[in-house]
Amino acid sequence: MKNPALSLYNKVFKKTPTSENARHAKRGWKKRGAPFSFSNTVLAVSLLFLFLPLFVIVFFSFNSAKDTNWAGFSFIWYEKLIFSSKPLWQALMNSLIVAITSGIVATILGTLASIGVSWYKFMGKSYIQTVSFLPMVLPEVIMGISLLIFFSGVKMSLGLFTIFIAHTTFCLPFVYLMVSARVDEFDYSIIEASHDLGANEVQTLWKVIIPAIMPGIISGFMMSVTMSLEDYVITALVSGPGSSTLPLYVYSMIRFGVSPVINALSFVLILIITAIAVILKNRLKSFAAAH
Repeated sequence: MKNPALSLYNKVFKKTPTSENARHAKRGWKKRGAPFSFSNTVLAVSLLFLFLPLFVIVFFSFNSAKDTNWAGFSFIWYEKLIFSSKPLWQALMNSLIVAITSGIVATILGTLASIGVSWYKFMGKSYIQTVSFLPMVLPEVIMGISLLIFFSGVKMSLGLFTIFIAHTTFCLPFVYLMVSARVDEFDYSIIEASHDLGANEVQTLWKVIIPAIMPGIISGFMMSVTMSLEDYVITALVSGPGSSTLPLYVYSMIRFGVSPVINALSFVLILIITAIAVILKNRLKSFAAAH
């Protein structure tokens, strides 16, 4: 006759014997694939295709010549970037202002929309879910023309403010989608527990829901900033005099040949973005683990 206490001890403190299939799966996971397999080759070619242009830009940012012929190592273009590129810095500043402000507004609206659409029932919910994805699937030229017609109809002068509205519009669905993925995995019983402990709707939102979905919110904000910084088509259609952003400025330089100063600026932005990505990666991991 088995001792019940001994059986309970074995269940709690001793490891359960793994099945034969589990052991085979574990051994198969540890095995390394062939170094020259088809999948590894495709991965290497894809990474080369993605990052080779960046290495070329960095390489020619240190070229003393203006063309693609190597004439010697030099920091002349970084010097011109710092001291002789006021219009370029102005365009970059316009891009950053629009990207950050539109990213903040799109993140707030997208976060609240994802929470409301995911957890509340109301008339027209399915219609809103369908319409919210239209800016993601419509061509940018159609969105740009429709926004331009709207701004013209309401007699709004084109400038940084119209660019801000346009960028907020097409960034909003991406934030909504990324935060919704986080909200769908949220345990609703935590909200019920907060209500049982006396928290109202606002307190539950700020102290329970927002911290739990913060990784999705930050990801949506970074996505919005990135998309705003690189957008050209919509920005070109809704921009006005004195509201040139970095993509518009770079494109205008193509008619006269792109200066290596752009290469130097690109390398600086690569370093900054890489540092931000590394910091956020570590911080988000610790934040998600803590919450």
